[in-house]
Amino acid sequence: MFSVTEMRTFELFSVPHITVLLLFAAVSIWLVVFRVLLRPYQSFIKWILLSILVLSEISAQVWVISTNQWELGSLPFHLCSISTFIAIFLFLKPSKKAFYLLFFIGFLPPILSMVTPEVFYQFPHYRFIKYFLHHSAIAWTVIYFIVYEGYRVPKKAVWTGFLMLNLLALPIYFLNLLLGTNFFYLANPTESKTILSFFGTGIWYYMNLEIAALFLFFLTYLPMGIYLKRERRRKGISS
Repeated sequence: MFSVTEMRTFELFSVPHITVLLLFAAVSIWLVVFRVLLRPYQSFIKWILLSILVLSEISAQVWVISTNQWELGSLPFHLCSISTFIAIFLFLKPSKKAFYLLFFIGFLPPILSMVTPEVFYQFPHYRFIKYFLHHSAIAWTVIYFIVYEGYRVPKKAVWTGFLMLNLLALPIYFLNLLLGTNFFYLANPTESKTILSFFGTGIWYYMNLEIAALFLFFLTYLPMGIYLKRERRRKGISS
């Protein structure tokens, strides 16, 4: 389960892969549909999500160190780690502005990462479980703050969030040049076959990253925009 060489047999859309995707979808729907019944357990849900996020980051470092695999690329500067740190911060100190960024980088990106994951180990290997549980918890955290904490995102946050992401990416880009790492996948696409594999090379890779990020931001905001519009209509009718 914790071996470096065993169970490196992950197959895209294999039975274990599809199963975890279905489990993620089921829990996500459960959190929304049964929100009234689950509200008395809100604090429990909060601490469960927080624990998963913290343990995911810590256990990942413990695993690479204990298996002599630690390298500069193991530093927690990938997008999922940045999302994790923002989520942990939000659990400990509520912040609408911090949530705006988490909303855009912590919902669809983790889901897309689970659909085409950069993982080489098959279930029940630790890396398989950690990868999918970690990415699921990030997306569930976004759902938690919307459904249980009442957080909302204004339309202008699409552009401010996009700007904040680019401001984050700029020092990460130079850090990659300095350390020879690939944080945010700004140096090159993933090693395994993912969506980024189709983004080309050179300047086209970065242009496609920007276009894809902006598209994902608007796509992420679409349900929120529709919900807010309906919410305003209900308030107008009731008043």
